[in-house]
Amino acid sequence: MELKELVFVGLGLQDEQGISLHGLEETRKADNVFIERYTSLMPGFSLSHLEQLIGKHIFEVTRYELEEGNGIKILEAAEKGKAVFLIPGDPFIATTHVTLRIDAQKHGIKTRVIHGASILSAIVGLSGLHNYKFGKTVTIPFKENFSETPYNVIAQNKQQGLHTLCLLDIKPEENRFLLINEALRQLLDMEEIRKQNIITPTTLALGLARAGSDTPTLKADYIPALAKFDFGAPPQTLIFPGNLHFMETEALIILAGAPRTLRRTTK
Repeated sequence: MELKELVFVGLGLQDEQGISLHGLEETRKADNVFIERYTSLMPGFSLSHLEQLIGKHIFEVTRYELEEGNGIKILEAAEKGKAVFLIPGDPFIATTHVTLRIDAQKHGIKTRVIHGASILSAIVGLSGLHNYKFGKTVTIPFKENFSETPYNVIAQNKQQGLHTLCLLDIKPEENRFLLINEALRQLLDMEEIRKQNIITPTTLALGLARAGSDTPTLKADYIPALAKFDFGAPPQTLIFPGNLHFMETEALIILAGAPRTLRRTTK
C-alpha cells in the first residue's frame, strides 16, 4: 500500500546544521523534499550544502505557492509518497503552515512534526527572562505597512506585567529586514500620537540579533541608548520586558549589559 505522508521539519535558526538528526534522517528517506525561506532569515544557510547532506534535490516553494496556491505542489507529492517540508525555526511557531497541515489531513495524508529551535526558546535561553512571563507575541511591520497593533499589544502585556516578544518584518525577496532601531522609531512615533507612556525614554527594551549563531548580539537598555546601539546584521528581534523577577534583572545585567541601576526598580 502506498504511503501518503507529509512531514514538517524545523531547520532551526542559523544554518543547515540546525536540523536535528531525526529531521535529517526523515529527509533522507523522503520521496520529495520542499523548503520555504520567506518566513525567517537563516544567515548561514546553504541550500546546496543541505542537498549534499541529504543526497537529493530540494524544491523551493514561494509564499504565493503556499498561501495563494494552497501548497498544492506539496500535497500532490504527499499523495504519491512521502514528502518532507523544511521550514526555518520550528514549523508552526511564527508561520501559517498549519493550514497546509489541516488540508493534508483532510485529504487522508498522514502528517508529523519534527521540531527545531525557535526564536521563542532562543530568547529565553540567551536573556534569562522567564518563559512563563511572556504575553502575546506581535510582528512590527515595515513603515509602509504601518499598524497600531504592536503598540497595543505591548500596552496590553505591560498592564499584566508580561514580557512582549516583537518579531521584526522581513521581505527576503527584496533583501529587506526591519532593524531594531527602525522598529523603535516607529513605536516612538506612535507614542507621540497615543501618549499612553508605553514607549518612553525610561522604557527598558532588549534587542537580539542573529540568535542561533556563534556570535549573537544581546543588549538591554533604555530606549534612547538602545536606539543608538549597533546590533550588526539581521535577523533582529525586540523584546519589551514586563515586571522583572530579581533573577531576570540580574540576568539582563550580566548577560545583556543592562544598566546596573535596573536593580533599584526590581522587587
